[in-house]
Amino acid sequence: MNGGATSRLSVFSGLVFAVLAIGCAALAWGAVQGGYQFILIGAAATCLTISLGILLDSLRQTARHKRAVAMAETVVAHDAAYCFVCNEDGLVLAENAASRKAFVGAAGGPLSDRLTGLLANPEGVLYRIARRALAEGYAFEDITSHAERVQIHSQRLAPGLLLWRMESDATRGESVVSLEQPLMSIGRNGAILYMNAAARTLLGRRAKNLSEVIEDLPLRPGGIHQCDAAQGTRDVLVQSRESSVGRSELTLTPIIEPERSAKMETGEAGTFQTLPVPLLRVRADGTILDANREARRLLDLSSAGTAHIADYMEGLGRALSDWLGEAAEGRGTTRSEFLRLTRADRELFVQVTLKRVIEDGEPVLIAVLNDATELKTLEAQFVQSQKMQAIGQLAGGVAHDFNNLLTAISGHCDLLLLRHDQGDPDYGDLVQINQNANRAAALVGQLLAFSRKQTMRPEILDLRDTMADLTHLLNRLVGEKVQLSLNHDPILPHIRGDRRQLEQVMMNLIVNARDAMPDGGVIEVETERLVVREKMLRDRAVVPPGTYVSVRISDQGCGIPPDKVQKVFEPFFTTKGTTEGTGLGLSTVYGIVKQSGGFVFVDSVVGQGTCFTLLFPAHDLPAEQKPAVPSQDEPRKLPERGSGVVLLVEDEAPVRAFAARALRLRGYTVIEAETAEDALETLEDETLMVDVFVTDVVMPGMDGPSWVRKARKTRPDVRVVFVSGYTEDAFGEGHEEIPNSVFLPKPFSLTELTETVHQQVA
Repeated sequence: MNGGATSRLSVFSGLVFAVLAIGCAALAWGAVQGGYQFILIGAAATCLTISLGILLDSLRQTARHKRAVAMAETVVAHDAAYCFVCNEDGLVLAENAASRKAFVGAAGGPLSDRLTGLLANPEGVLYRIARRALAEGYAFEDITSHAERVQIHSQRLAPGLLLWRMESDATRGESVVSLEQPLMSIGRNGAILYMNAAARTLLGRRAKNLSEVIEDLPLRPGGIHQCDAAQGTRDVLVQSRESSVGRSELTLTPIIEPERSAKMETGEAGTFQTLPVPLLRVRADGTILDANREARRLLDLSSAGTAHIADYMEGLGRALSDWLGEAAEGRGTTRSEFLRLTRADRELFVQVTLKRVIEDGEPVLIAVLNDATELKTLEAQFVQSQKMQAIGQLAGGVAHDFNNLLTAISGHCDLLLLRHDQGDPDYGDLVQINQNANRAAALVGQLLAFSRKQTMRPEILDLRDTMADLTHLLNRLVGEKVQLSLNHDPILPHIRGDRRQLEQVMMNLIVNARDAMPDGGVIEVETERLVVREKMLRDRAVVPPGTYVSVRISDQGCGIPPDKVQKVFEPFFTTKGTTEGTGLGLSTVYGIVKQSGGFVFVDSVVGQGTCFTLLFPAHDLPAEQKPAVPSQDEPRKLPERGSGVVLLVEDEAPVRAFAARALRLRGYTVIEAETAEDALETLEDETLMVDVFVTDVVMPGMDGPSWVRKARKTRPDVRVVFVSGYTEDAFGEGHEEIPNSVFLPKPFSLTELTETVHQQVA
């Protein structure tokens, strides 16, 4: 409903209530007797009161409008631009001399009728700008029409009352009074395409390039810059918005000079409050003196009063009062600080720039705030990815070194077991050493899983079948107090992964859920098909669009505190006691899921429970499944004796000693080399016959694959056994696969080594 209609409706409503009051009074006077007479008299009095209230309010609003129109008419009387005061119906109530001169003979009537020669579609343009100005208080558009550029400003003076100011090519002379901020249109390479009258007044000239105006380029939109103004260098607040491709509009708001008293006049105070940039006026002790509209919205500040800036911001690393004190002394104002807002509803970061001014002889700080939440979020994502990558590299390196040690320990233990039978007193001790070495190897395997360097044997799987095979074991793991509930989606897609590793993921998560419920409860495992149609941002991870298999494992346990949720996937971090967990269970889950191309998220509420959500990319089942690879756990016949020459290349002396002894015990001739260079030197003897190379992958100097490729040029038929504490991807991405070669991960037993070599020689 427009302003004119609203005013007419108010008057009409007042008259209606007046008529009702007269009618009720007439009925009470003569037509009705008894108790109803008092009711009608009360109704007449009520209607009369409402009528008078409505009419008085209408009169007050009319008086306010008249005062606002008279004030605006006085202010714009000598403005060179076309200025009009209109109601919401678009009817002209007042205009300045420039518009009367330009539109001779026109008086009153709709504003759109005046502008038919200036704009191609005045009704649509005025309606669009008026709606925005009435809603937001101010609107501006830069329009090119009839081969003439027109800048239209609309300012709400009072409810239902708008001040229009239009500056065209014909009006761009020097205005005596300008209601605009200094404005410039900037093209490519900083070329100034247009300057309004206020900008020309500020600079005292017409400039051709932005470098002639701003002394401390590059430009920082929302920041304070030094401007080469007519009265010398001045600090200005620069705001920027892109108006079209390759073109932007800059607004320059002068900052109050230090030598001036900072008592704001009415116009300056209005500018401070209406600027679309969050601004604060702060004392040196941190007391907030004033905050404009944008700052109140950003800080959720209801009243400046005696509020302190430390109540709304934190994270500087030192007392905010020290920082503000230095700025008040003129130090430390050249760089911005990033602070976190203490809002309870959401996490926000701001970039704060301070400017020192003088008020009544005392230093006061103008704080310019920029929302830096997105920047800090990206920074946190980068830091988190770097941290996890560094931990992964450390875990992989530690696992490699431990695998070498465990290979030597378990290998020499195997050699000792060959010389002792079960009746020997030392046999039990050797078995204990062997078992504990295997347990250590399992822990190292978890480190490799976290660092995503665990050997995978991926296949197309149906998680329902995998969970069905595990159900009996899982029910035994959770015990009698805990109930395991499985709920599967009937149309669950297939995924691609290593069956054993995914089984380990499920076991680790369910064991954790069980431990979180010492008094019993229900563990729910739900699978479903999930379609992500748009990029999903979650926990600093980006899930691309596609079809996924979602697995949710939730418990009713004690939950995880918020400050520990983001650390649960780090190796050796555990919320359990020192004797209850290694801190590698969830890090193993993280590594396996990531290595499978999936995502893992955690939601937890203290006292209510925890839910882990796994997302695996869906895979179509191939038309023809490849024949299954025989399980390595199937019993294989171990040869009693072998024959052939083995060139063993290993830089770790204990591992080399064990491997050489193990192969010699099985009948092989072993030639040892400590480095790849030694191996190549040995092979220079053309009369030396070698049947198989057994070589470490990662060694000082030349690595295993490199020296093997070089040796294969003269000995193309020699088979190869690669061994490594890393995984097969240690060969490097993009390298050609070496034919007739197999990979044996460390730690390996005597049996595994001799059998692998025998299969290569045979």
